Amino acid sequence: MWERGEVQRKFPPETRDRLLREAVGTESWIIEGVHHKWGQESFERADVIFIISPNRLVRDVRILRRFVRTRLGLERANYKQSFRNLRMMLLEWNKGFDRVSMNEIMGLTQPYASKRVIVKKNVEIVRYIQNNG
Repeated sequence: MWERGEVQRKFPPETRDRLLREAVGTESWIIEGVHHKWGQESFERADVIFIISPNRLVRDVRILRRFVRTRLGLERANYKQSFRNLRMMLLEWNKGFDRVSMNEIMGLTQPYASKRVIVKKNVEIVRYIQNNG
């Protein structure tokens, strides 16, 4: 999705899609992020689809922590960390995630429900892999 370097830029959709096809064409890979609208090919080819769904308060705290860390220069961001952006992330994106995005994710992964695992914390993924790997 993002071109990493001095300047953080989004890849054009053609490049992004080509890179996704290349990744899922290899023997082992991990795709991470909220890329459900364009990542369907990865769902089809995945052995396991982990959906991490922490509660909204946890996400709010993480958004605030990321905002502070990037503003202090302790962490890099893919986009400008402004107070306007913070407001949008907390009040629009995060508030709507459960209502809109999670419903989309569940719908898009429904054909692969047998390999879908919903967790609240990353540690649950580690336990799953240890027990089923």
